[in-house]
Amino acid sequence: MLQNKIYQNFIIEIIKTLLIILLSLSLIAFTVRAVNFLDLIVENGYNISTYFQYSLLNIFGVAPKFIPLSFLIAILIFIHKHKDDSEFIILWTSGVKKIQLVNILVLTSAIVSILYLLFSTTITPFALHKSRQILSNDNFNSFLPTIRTQQFSDSFKGFTFIVEKKQNNSMQNIFLHDKGNNLKNLSSNITETNETTVTAENGILEENNMFLFNGQIISGKKNSESEIIKFEQLTIDLSNLTTTTIKKPKVQETSTVKLLECIFFNDYEESRFCNQEFKKEILPVLNRRMVIPFYLPVISLICALLLVKSQKIYLNKISIFIYSFSILIFTELALRYTGINLAMLIIYISLPFIFFIFLYFILILSFSRENKNI
Repeated sequence: MLQNKIYQNFIIEIIKTLLIILLSLSLIAFTVRAVNFLDLIVENGYNISTYFQYSLLNIFGVAPKFIPLSFLIAILIFIHKHKDDSEFIILWTSGVKKIQLVNILVLTSAIVSILYLLFSTTITPFALHKSRQILSNDNFNSFLPTIRTQQFSDSFKGFTFIVEKKQNNSMQNIFLHDKGNNLKNLSSNITETNETTVTAENGILEENNMFLFNGQIISGKKNSESEIIKFEQLTIDLSNLTTTTIKKPKVQETSTVKLLECIFFNDYEESRFCNQEFKKEILPVLNRRMVIPFYLPVISLICALLLVKSQKIYLNKISIFIYSFSILIFTELALRYTGINLAMLIIYISLPFIFFIFLYFILILSFSRENKNI
């Protein structure tokens, strides 16, 4: 009973350390990404509410990527702390075998792997898909933040503009160029117009309406005679503009079930998307979600080598960290090639199981030799 209580405390301690490290790393990465997402307000005119919802949902895409590194650090801290405090020596002298502690580390890694799988296969894709839907359903809130003086802006599809001066909502020397037929109603021939240029000396922006004064409208097709209309006052409705923000879900934002259907049943919305090229993009995503979690038990066994009684340099804490970190680097670097190379795909999937069996055997052999030498 006492041993079980000790083992439970060990598991809780590792997971607590893991969560603290994971939260810290995720907050740092989230802060950086949240700053980048400010473009949604500045360049695309979305409101603050949309920005916060989109940013918060994207934290689910950031946090799982730090789980392997956080787990590695948590395991190393746990082993190093208890070795320095000689707590493990007390366990060994009380009859606890080292392989039992290794099993505890493996059990902990299994728990973390299951949580990782839950997030990577279900929660993260759902949250990212939800964030993309927010951008799709919510149009831009205000045109004003997208205006930057003496700088061309192409935040809207087929619509480019520049102003020389801006003060509050007043503007001077305005140039608008539309090649997406957003302003085709300004021409006398709506059916033929595909490019419209508007220049004005002054203008005022109120919500999504632009009031222009003293300018001209140049409209017409390319390589044909243009129509020029001068005006003293012109009102342009900007509410129909579409931002250049990507609104269609990316592969990372697609549910795992749909991606698996595409791989095995060629059935992802429309079969034309499930061609060989698209599968090359899907495989690395699926491997990140479903294979990388199986490398965590390998990390735990590599760290468990610190329990082996040895003065050799290749078994010290720095070497063990290098081995473990190299595995994490391999999982990231090799991931992109799993979609284009069948041999790499097979190696990537089979390595965690091969490493696990090999390392577990090495640990058992090392501990049995220690017991013989006592």
